[in-house]
Amino acid sequence: MTWLRNATLPDGRQCDVRLADGTISAVVPPAGLDDGDADLTGYVLLPSFVEPHAHLDKALTASQVDNPTGDLLGAIRAMQAAADRFTKADIARRADKALRVMLAHGTTAVRSHVNVGSTMGMRALEALVEVRAAWAGTVDLQLVALVGNPLDGAAGANLRDALRSGADIAGGCPHLDPMPDRAVGICLDAAGEADKPIDLHTDETLDPSKLTLATLAGLVLRTGFAHGATASHCVSLAVQPVAVQQKVAELVRAAGVAVVALPQTNLFLQGRDRPVGTPRGLTAVHALQAAGALVAAGGDNLRDPFHPVGRGDPLEVAALMVTAGHLSPAAAVASVTAAPRAALGLPAVAVEAGAPADLVALRGEDLVAALGAADQDRLVWRAGRLVATTTVTRTLHAPPAPD
Repeated sequence: MTWLRNATLPDGRQCDVRLADGTISAVVPPAGLDDGDADLTGYVLLPSFVEPHAHLDKALTASQVDNPTGDLLGAIRAMQAAADRFTKADIARRADKALRVMLAHGTTAVRSHVNVGSTMGMRALEALVEVRAAWAGTVDLQLVALVGNPLDGAAGANLRDALRSGADIAGGCPHLDPMPDRAVGICLDAAGEADKPIDLHTDETLDPSKLTLATLAGLVLRTGFAHGATASHCVSLAVQPVAVQQKVAELVRAAGVAVVALPQTNLFLQGRDRPVGTPRGLTAVHALQAAGALVAAGGDNLRDPFHPVGRGDPLEVAALMVTAGHLSPAAAVASVTAAPRAALGLPAVAVEAGAPADLVALRGEDLVAALGAADQDRLVWRAGRLVATTTVTRTLHAPPAPD
């Protein structure tokens, strides 16, 4: 049994929290005791973070692989050209290092897309399968087979091979395919045959003619696909007329497709060819939420050619959902906690009795202060076990006394 004393909850209440057998067994008013296992005075206690969209096979390569154009196609070409440099051992080492960064920030579940086929073959997937096993019980790692195009050729076969070889989820980039709508159907068929979910890179473009999000949602509805569907990015939805946004958002809600916004990478990659009134590159968050669709937010890239300064910190993502996505602080924090848990099919977590004890404590007097400061002082619990502690020491030197 573990006692967390004097914690502040997101709603401002002060409490003591008891952990036992991997769950929260009690949340009670503070007893004023100092005999607990952790004194959380000055900390806000939240459900731990969930990263719904990462690329662990590419993580920490920004210093080795340059993206000279700074846009999406430039990053894709740069990684394709460098693929032969990355051995299975190197991919596993970088992925392990990235997970350590994420865990220290408070993330206890990660969904990572993994390139398969083409110049990468299956070695990145093989590496991530080993990393998944090594981290089991501390960080839940879901692997999405990310294949190239065209899907009606070798890429479709690679997708099916990957789903038989350890990938948990079917993935792909249909909007980059010569036949985008057909590509969505091929991915959905492969997922259905394997009885596995689907998570597609969807409409990662400001081109309004690309709207495969509607295709995906429509196919899910018509086929009764019941394994879980996620659409990541969905950038082009934001440049549609409001009426189109609303219609597609209603379709997405009806189909139960989760949408993952990725503010860091999309702000970096999108709009470089529009120097006047440069668009933000985010999906239509408010239209989706107004329709009742599930919208989560993720970090996407951790210092690679797609985003060279990603930090692996969900508080940075949440802050961008406030700044660029115009969410309230509470809604932004939900987009990196409760929403991605639902999108990934994980058990819900709340600081209440009976919930899984997957928690993060952030320094701050309240939720807004904790989000705004993004202090690195953090404690992280997984299934009631303390798995990460970060303590920062600061020394402020007073200015010299006046003469």
